[in-house]
Amino acid sequence: MSAEFGGRTGRQGRLSQWLRGRRPKETGADEGGREALLLAAAGAGLPLAPAAYPAPGYRCSCDRVGCPTPARHPVSFAWQTQSTTDRAQIERWARNQPQANFITATGMVHDVLDLPLEAGREALERLLGAGIEVGPVAESDDGRLLFFTLTRGTPEDEDEWWPCELDCHPETMDEHPGLRWHCRGSYVLVPPARLPGDDGQTVHWVRGPEHPLPDPLSLLEILTDAGARYAVEEPDHANAAWPLRR
Repeated sequence: MSAEFGGRTGRQGRLSQWLRGRRPKETGADEGGREALLLAAAGAGLPLAPAAYPAPGYRCSCDRVGCPTPARHPVSFAWQTQSTTDRAQIERWARNQPQANFITATGMVHDVLDLPLEAGREALERLLGAGIEVGPVAESDDGRLLFFTLTRGTPEDEDEWWPCELDCHPETMDEHPGLRWHCRGSYVLVPPARLPGDDGQTVHWVRGPEHPLPDPLSLLEILTDAGARYAVEEPDHANAAWPLRR
């Protein structure tokens, strides 16, 4: 990273500028680009399933009145078993549902460590500056940064995974303030995805799925520290819950 962004002097400022200006050519405006990005995510092992998409007036494409997570939830209640990396199936979904967002089910192959945007940017700068391997990272324009990692447990290793509720909605924010850990039983939107509203907000890659998934524990100390400091500075935002289930 130091070779790419220059020497030690001024490196942090250049990292900050890069992270804030980084917007890959992946917003999914054209159908071919959208499909290619979805297939790249599946090729990296992220299991996908179709999700709702924005409707006019900050509404959701689903038929639920007052949907609490518009355009952010799976279409099917069977999303965990439906999620797949099968190329042919994803191509069919993408072509038959051209407006659909997609979610990726966590806790099968990968987890996602989810931080408020400013805390996430700070953590990413520190990780890259320290030479720590960072995997795919997605930015959600509604204010979150998503770090994709290996999962810490699989259905074949039942003693090693925790249900998502323990991580994303802890009884106290003291242990991992501001940090949500999406593992088994959870999901996140996968880029390219569109968010509700008229301002063109999206979920997009900062670092694409071509980057290998790291061990989550290698990132956890820095992510937790950044989340803790953000929680002190912005307590109302850090404690805001994002409902994950439809």
